[in-house]
Amino acid sequence: MTAIQKILIANRGEIAVRVMRTAKEMGIATVAVYSEADAEAPHAQFADEAVCIGPAPVGQSYLNIDAIMDAAMSTGADAIHPGYGFLSENAAFAATVEAAGLIFIGPTSEAIEVMGNKAESKRRMIAAGVPCVPGYEGLDQSDEVLREEGERIGFPLMVKAAAGGGGRGMRLVTQMSDLDAAISTARSEAQNAFGSGELILEKAIIQPRHVEVQVFADTHGTCVHLGERDCSVQRRHQKVIEEAPCPVMSEALRAQMGQAAVDAAQSIQYRGAGTVEFLLDASGAFYFLEMNTRLQVEHPVTEEITGLDIVSLQIRVAEGAPLGFDQSSVSLTGHAIEVRLYAEDPYHGFLPRTGQILKWQPATGEGLRFDAGIQSGQEVSPFYDPMLAKVIASGPSREVARRRLIAGLRDTQLFGLAHNRDFLIDCLQQDQFIDGSATTAFIGEVYGDAGPSREAPDQSDLVILALIHYLAAETRHAHSALSLAPALNRFTTMPELRTVLKLRQADEVFEAEIVSSREGAHDAFDISLAGLSHRVHIRSSEPDFLDVLVDDIRYQARFHVAGSTAHASIEGCIHVCENITGLSEGAGEDAASGTVTAPLHGRVVSVFVNEKDAVSAGDRLAIVEAMKMQHEIAAEVDGVVAQIRIAPDQQVAAGDVMIEIEQEV
Repeated sequence: MTAIQKILIANRGEIAVRVMRTAKEMGIATVAVYSEADAEAPHAQFADEAVCIGPAPVGQSYLNIDAIMDAAMSTGADAIHPGYGFLSENAAFAATVEAAGLIFIGPTSEAIEVMGNKAESKRRMIAAGVPCVPGYEGLDQSDEVLREEGERIGFPLMVKAAAGGGGRGMRLVTQMSDLDAAISTARSEAQNAFGSGELILEKAIIQPRHVEVQVFADTHGTCVHLGERDCSVQRRHQKVIEEAPCPVMSEALRAQMGQAAVDAAQSIQYRGAGTVEFLLDASGAFYFLEMNTRLQVEHPVTEEITGLDIVSLQIRVAEGAPLGFDQSSVSLTGHAIEVRLYAEDPYHGFLPRTGQILKWQPATGEGLRFDAGIQSGQEVSPFYDPMLAKVIASGPSREVARRRLIAGLRDTQLFGLAHNRDFLIDCLQQDQFIDGSATTAFIGEVYGDAGPSREAPDQSDLVILALIHYLAAETRHAHSALSLAPALNRFTTMPELRTVLKLRQADEVFEAEIVSSREGAHDAFDISLAGLSHRVHIRSSEPDFLDVLVDDIRYQARFHVAGSTAHASIEGCIHVCENITGLSEGAGEDAASGTVTAPLHGRVVSVFVNEKDAVSAGDRLAIVEAMKMQHEIAAEVDGVVAQIRIAPDQQVAAGDVMIEIEQEV
C-alpha cells in the first residue's frame, strides 16, 4: 500500500473543487491545473498549488497530456485524479501517468481502452452474457456498410460515437432518408470531441428509462454495486435530472441489474469507481448501454443515500487499500435528486450562453448540497462545458427531496447570464416527474420540439421590478450628486415624491409612475402601470432582498442591479428588466432576415454553401461548435447567397455576421 501525499487534479470547475475538498479532508495536498481563461477560477484558487497549462482551447490546455504531466512533475505530485470529461477516459493518458511512476486514481489503461469504445465494450459484454441492445458494432465503418446495417436493424435507430458519451456524436434516426446526414454529422462531432469518428448503430428503445449502476472494485478481489441512479430526464441525450434510487425499482430487479453490472466490471478486471449504464423498458427488461470508467457527474446522489464518500474510496483503492466492505454491507437510505445548472437559454433552443456571473449565492437549507466551481464576477467562456453547478437535495422520501430541491433552487441567486434554473424548477413540478413515471421521452413530451416557453411577468412582477429600479435610483442619489438618468422626471410635492420610469422587460416597454410616502414605520408606494394603480408596502428590505405587500398580497424578491439592468428572482422566477428612462427604445428585431449572425460564441466547423448558391428557408448553411456541442445554422429566408464571411476553424462571437443572403422579392 502506497500513501498518496499530493494529488494533481487534471480537470476544472466543480469536479476539481469536489476532488480537492475530499483530498484536503484526508490531509492530502492538492495541485490545480488551469488554462489562461481560468486563471481566476475557483478551482485554481482553492488548490494548494496551481499551474497554468496553456491557452483557453482545450486542445492546448486540459487535453494537453504533456503539459499536465509537466505540471505533475514540477510540483512533486505523486498521483493524478482525472475527474470526469477531458482525459478521464483516455487510455493513453492513464498509461502515461502509470509509466511515469505516478498513481492514476481510476481504472487501468487496459480497462479504459476496452470500455471507452462502445463497439469493443459491446462485443465484450455480449461475450460476458450481459444483455445488450441489438445493433451493429463492426469494424467496417464505410458509409455503405453503415447504410446496409441501418436498413437491416430497422428504424428508429441510434447512431452513436463509439469513443464518446455525453450525447455528443449521437443522433436518433427515424427513416432511411435521414441516415446519411446523421452519420455525417455524428462522425464529425465525434471526431472533434473524441478524436475518433468510429460509429455504432443500435435499435432505438422507445421511451425507456435510463438507469445506471454504480460499481466499485478494489485490487483484492472485492467488487460491489452501490445501488442505481435513474437518469431518464434528458435533453439531446444529456442528463438534466438524476435521482437515487430509481422510482420504479424493485429489490429483485435491483439485484439482477446490480449483478449484471458487477459481472461487466469483473469481466475486465476493473478497479475503482465505475458506472454501468442500462436502458430499462416498460416490461422490466434491461439492456447494456455503456460503461463509464470514471467518476460520474451524478455521483452525489449515490453518496447521499449510501453515506459513502466515493472520491475518498477512489483514493484509498488507488493507494492499494481494500474496499473495506462487501455487498451485504451496502444499504440505501432515503432519496436524493440532483439537477444540473447550465449556462444556456431554454427559451431560445437551449443555446449555450457566455458572459459574466454578476452574482452567485447558493441557498442554504436542510438536505441541500451544492457542488459548484463558480463565483460572483467570473466570466463564463465558450471554451468549456456549460454546466455551472450541481444542486442536490436529499430527504427521507422522494417527495421530501423533491420539495427541498425546488425550494433550494428558488432561493439560489444566479444573475448575469441566461441559465436553466427556472426550467429545472418547472420540470420538477410536472406530474410525470412527481409520480415517478418520467422516461427519456419526458422533456419532448412535456415541452415539445420548440422547448419551454417563458411565462410573461404578471402585473405584480412588473410592479416589483419598477420598485427595484426606483430603490436603486434612490440609493445612487444618496451616494452621488449625479442623477441615475439625465431625463428622469422627478419632482417633489410635499409630502410625496413622484417618479416616472420607462422600463423594458424582454421586448415590452412600459412606464411606471411611482409616488412614495410614509405610512407609520414603513415605506409605502402607489405604483401605476398600464392605467392600474397598486398599493405597495415594504415589510423588510436588504441590499439584495425585498419582502413586500402588493395590494395586500405578500411577495419576496432577491435581486441584483448592475448599471441600468435589474436581475430579479420573484417568487422563484427570474426576470431581467432594463431602465431606459430618457433613452430610445431601439428597433425591434426582424422575424426573419437575410443577414445570418452567429447565435453564440464558438468555432466554425463546416460551411455548406458557396456564394451565388440558391437557398431556401431551413437549409443548412454552417455548423458552429460551442461548449462541446455542434449547432446547425439554417437560412431564415429564401434567396441567393451574396456573401460568406466565415471559414472552417474560424472563431466567431455572438452577433457576428456570418452569411448574407439576398432575399427573393
